[in-house]
Amino acid sequence: MKTTTPSHTTRLGLDWSRAQAFLARERTAYERRNPRSAELAAQARQHLLFGVPLHWMTDWGTPFALHVDHAQGAQVTDVDGHTLTDFCLGDTGAMFGHAPAPVAAALQAQATRGYTTMLATADAATVGAALAERFGLPMWQFAMSATDANRYIVRWIRAATGRKKLLVFNGCYHGTIEDVYVDLVEGLPTQRDSLLGQVHNLLEHTVVVEFNDLDALEAALAAGDVACVLAEPVMTNIGMVLPQPGYWEAAQALVRRHGALLVADETHTISTGPGGYTQAHGLKPDALVLGKPVGGGVPCAVYGMSAELAERAVKAKLEAPPGHSGIGTTLTGSMLAMAAMRAALTEVMTPAAYAHMLPLAERLADGLRAVIARHRLPWCVTQVGARVEFQFTPTPPRNGSEAGAILDGELEHLIHLGLLNRGVMITPFHNMMLVCPQTTAEYVDRLLGALDEVLTEIAARA
Repeated sequence: MKTTTPSHTTRLGLDWSRAQAFLARERTAYERRNPRSAELAAQARQHLLFGVPLHWMTDWGTPFALHVDHAQGAQVTDVDGHTLTDFCLGDTGAMFGHAPAPVAAALQAQATRGYTTMLATADAATVGAALAERFGLPMWQFAMSATDANRYIVRWIRAATGRKKLLVFNGCYHGTIEDVYVDLVEGLPTQRDSLLGQVHNLLEHTVVVEFNDLDALEAALAAGDVACVLAEPVMTNIGMVLPQPGYWEAAQALVRRHGALLVADETHTISTGPGGYTQAHGLKPDALVLGKPVGGGVPCAVYGMSAELAERAVKAKLEAPPGHSGIGTTLTGSMLAMAAMRAALTEVMTPAAYAHMLPLAERLADGLRAVIARHRLPWCVTQVGARVEFQFTPTPPRNGSEAGAILDGELEHLIHLGLLNRGVMITPFHNMMLVCPQTTAEYVDRLLGALDEVLTEIAARA
């Protein structure tokens, strides 16, 4: 995050003096607009760390946490009675809309039949078959979150291959699996200082290279000790970084040549289409992870394996001594989660849903470019399916270092607060927006209009 710029300067095409005055007005407006949220936030601070259930909820840049009363489709209603058009969608957890009817019905039906037994149900076979058909990998297991799914698949692959090292891309995020918190700082692998309570040296078993750099990837794989490459097909958590043409075709060949395996984390890139980025672009990963949206927002995740990897994983388990494998939790694959996933996969995450979402996302991306051009700002717009983002740079970043360098948390919070006060939500982290099946053209135009109002207030004048 950049430090505050002196008030007389222009920053990223914005008049920073006007921007600071705008921010002060918007904070005051937020406080006046949300008295009930303020009251609840004060009560929560008495017993909740940072005053919220999860400290990330303080990252919105608001004077106090907004409190939600209910959410439905593409709208959120707060406790002060404001209905907000939602393009954040739980930061992908509700990517297919809040409380989708088929999932709600499945949960309601399951609620009187038990939540968890640590036993299988008929839904399990249906979900496994749906996942295999959708993603082209035959064998699947479950987790409570994408974090756990990433952790588990890495453990399975290390056990199956006998190799210890994990390769990730600079600036990546794969949940809170500790192994991935390694960055390149001035070209050197460095354990991330922000990782609280970490006592083990991650550099012993984690290798990090820049995305889109085939030479660096090959050099890192050449030692023959990397078990797997864990990657989003498109980087999305440091701002969007798209693969260069031909990158994944060449990268997959390098991974195979050096005996490593490829794990595709599709938790965000499922926005591309029903089979994620991998199916849309012909990737052939050895394993695939999908979290947040797969149960319609109910906590659950899945990870799949190729037949060869599954055979090696089973062999490793059968040959291991008795005892806990370190994989799975008691609630993994619960009756409630399986019912939610069955409904989401068969009735919500459908080709028809994407047929609605993708054209509206194009409309949003084109509209953002028009608003940015109208205000003569040196920004760009990136997109992967139903996921759209505007970034504070004229051309899209090529790797994590470039993406990290253009992040500006202060400016993001200013814009996000201005949008929130105008009845529109986007993610609190960088400038990401999602289009869901319940999003309408009217909602897209509402976002574009609100952003135009905000930029009119803060853009530098010729």
